Amino acid sequence: QLQLVESGGGLVQPGGSLRLSCTASGFTLDYYSIGWFRQAPGKEHEGVSCISSSGGSANYTDSVKGRFTISRDNAKNTIYLQMNSLKPEDTAVYYCAADAFGHDSKCLHIKWWGRGTQVTVSS
Repeated sequence: QLQLVESGGGLVQPGGSLRLSCTASGFTLDYYSIGWFRQAPGKEHEGVSCISSSGGSANYTDSVKGRFTISRDNAKNTIYLQMNSLKPEDTAVYYCAADAFGHDSKCLHIKWWGRGTQVTVSS
């Protein structure tokens, strides 16, 4: 069974850091671009970041540039999202997703979704 499982979410104070992980089972992530998305209560689903299959290119939404870093360890079949300088507006459920392709860092053709992990930024 193909699965993406996120972990690493939690409650953190503003200015703090978290590292999210996304691990695949049932398939290898090597060939796919992987994205992180988020959805806050009452808000639309938002793309946060995407990394190409090789890890050679990555994109970020403007609101997280300079604070979040996406990376991948294909040997561990795991994608990471390092989140620093967290703000209350980063509060959301974060999802990882695998694109149908791996050649770019746009993640426009999502094929598999994880179930999400809650990130709450609050004092």
